[in-house]
Amino acid sequence: MSDTPITSPAAEEEQEQDVHILKKIRIDKLNELKAKGADPYQITKYDVTVKNANLRASYEKREAEIIAAANGDEAKVNEGLEAIKAETISIAGRIMSWRDMGKANFIDVRDGTDRMQVYVRMNDIGADEFAEFKKWDIGDIVGVEGFVFRTRKGEISVHAKKITLLSKSLLPLPEKWHGLKDQDMRYRQRYVDLIVNPDVKDTFIKRSMILTEVRNFLNSRGYLEVDTPVLHTLEIGASARPFVTHHNTLDMDMYLRIETELYLKRLIVGGFERVYEVGRIFRNEGMDTSHNPEFTSVEMYQAYTDYLGMMDLIEEMYTTISKKICGSDVITYQGTEINMASPWERLTMVEAVKKYAGVDYNEWNSDEEARACAKAHNVEVDEGDKATKGHVLIAFFEAFVEDKLIQPTIIYDYPVENSPLAKRKPSNPAFTERFEYFIYCREMGNAFSELNDPIDQKERFVKQVEAKRAQGANAEVDEDFVTALEYAMPPTGGLGFGLDRLVMLLTDSPSIRDVLLFPTMKPIANGQTSTSAETEE
Repeated sequence: MSDTPITSPAAEEEQEQDVHILKKIRIDKLNELKAKGADPYQITKYDVTVKNANLRASYEKREAEIIAAANGDEAKVNEGLEAIKAETISIAGRIMSWRDMGKANFIDVRDGTDRMQVYVRMNDIGADEFAEFKKWDIGDIVGVEGFVFRTRKGEISVHAKKITLLSKSLLPLPEKWHGLKDQDMRYRQRYVDLIVNPDVKDTFIKRSMILTEVRNFLNSRGYLEVDTPVLHTLEIGASARPFVTHHNTLDMDMYLRIETELYLKRLIVGGFERVYEVGRIFRNEGMDTSHNPEFTSVEMYQAYTDYLGMMDLIEEMYTTISKKICGSDVITYQGTEINMASPWERLTMVEAVKKYAGVDYNEWNSDEEARACAKAHNVEVDEGDKATKGHVLIAFFEAFVEDKLIQPTIIYDYPVENSPLAKRKPSNPAFTERFEYFIYCREMGNAFSELNDPIDQKERFVKQVEAKRAQGANAEVDEDFVTALEYAMPPTGGLGFGLDRLVMLLTDSPSIRDVLLFPTMKPIANGQTSTSAETEE
């Protein structure tokens, strides 16, 4: 459920009017500054000598060293602390709170690392400057020059000798105790969300760290990062729907990519033996807590291995990254303890359905028997009367198995019906050497022993395209990819996973929108204050 607070239209209108009034007051202040030749927007640079977090850590360290060296001599301690006060530093950031005590004020200034209390006194900065300072507002960005000290209450602070208005905030920040609680507005105005909710920034810092560790892991194992086209000239036969655009010069429709797979495998044909891409993917499909129309995937391909080799790779990757990001391979997600350590449970799809649904694929002697079994268990199969045993097995898996896979679990050997790019199992051509892995009931990634038979591949492409065209799509066979396979692709293992879902897992975020800086949102209509993210989903 959304945590959007329930407010009446009258209350929202009153709130908007208050903001409008405050904005007008701040604009008047800005115009007054401009009239005095003190336009803050004209300032192009401010020399920052230290960040708040580093300043606090440095002071604590030096203070501890002074106390230790003094060996109980209070005079030496005071002498050492006075020496620190003699050093001038400068910080910059946004005013987040203000305590007015007459001729002396305390403000909290937050930079990109931490907050810092600043003591501003009229006797230190001058009466005229202090009078101007008192007209500033919470949300303004300031530069502070002074020295660091510890207050009587024990808080490390900066004693201002000079303070400069660097940028004027024309809109008030959300109230301190109420904050930006409207989930819809948090996603729309991420810049405000980042200002008032520091934990949100931590999520995106961790996202960057996760991506770095993914790259480090693959680079250390001989993989080469590459870039492939985002704009494709064909709508391929895959199940996902693409976004369509038009290239004016070539006078042709083009399609935003729904995967990076086919170009990466062309590189395997060309002689690169280990490649990967961190790529933005676009799919014109539904939205929910784990789907966004554009998202980030990581796809990797390795010559001379198979899907078993990719199983080992992904287990090792997740265990390694969990330890580096979270400090342990045992994490907590939405109140549930998840053990990321290898080995993960591995089940064939047939074994998983038998374990959780009590139905044995191997006892179905025909497609008709499989369909009858589905009907007896009230399992809906999309293909209806045309459903094969493989289609029915997939439907049973979705109905009975997925929501049981809390701990990391690899499900392998998928029916050929839904694996058009995977190699068939030599021992049972009805199945392919494909696996998906699940964590917290969510599919996290997909892998194959890649199909490298150009004749088989062409036949599967044709069936895909026929199915897509029957749905009204303008799909075509990627003949160039088939040509690439005709030059011979070595046995290859391939794997792709959604980076956003991994970030959700390692940051304990319930929705993909919590790990996307600017998730896709429906524009707000005129006169409407917000659009529920829940409604969009």
